[in-house]
Amino acid sequence: MPLAPTRSPVLACLAKAEPFASAEEAWFWTMAALTARRDGARLSAARGAVMRPCEPDDVVKCLDRLYRHRRIDLQHARILRIWGERGTAPNPRFPAERGDLRLWREAMERLDFPLRQKGIVAGPARGFDPGTARGVVANAAPADGAEVIAFPGRRT
Repeated sequence: MPLAPTRSPVLACLAKAEPFASAEEAWFWTMAALTARRDGARLSAARGAVMRPCEPDDVVKCLDRLYRHRRIDLQHARILRIWGERGTAPNPRFPAERGDLRLWREAMERLDFPLRQKGIVAGPARGFDPGTARGVVANAAPADGAEVIAFPGRRT
């Protein structure tokens, strides 16, 4: 008698999986998948055009963990749901959306780290510019009238 297949999704090869470029991209993909599931679509691993390193529920679990640890509020989750269903982030040019934009950015900044830890998101970290890491600007000219003084430390 053949064994019944398991219900848990199995990714064939994580090496082929393409991580998301940002937490926003992961969130929009998650919301599209959840909306499709709600509308009756059957979702399964490795069936899309691009293989992803996670299931939509993995992103939701990261969000849930942030909520349970009080890193985000219910307001953040509400804004993520509303704008995720629309498929776009709030626009800063519209005054009515500025409050939503603040909550959206806070939620994305807090969601970014756990998604990176799990390998769901790759690429440069949100708000991170390698050229200005730790406040050091490479090859920056001093401001007008500023004098550059050597640091009085060890000489090499």
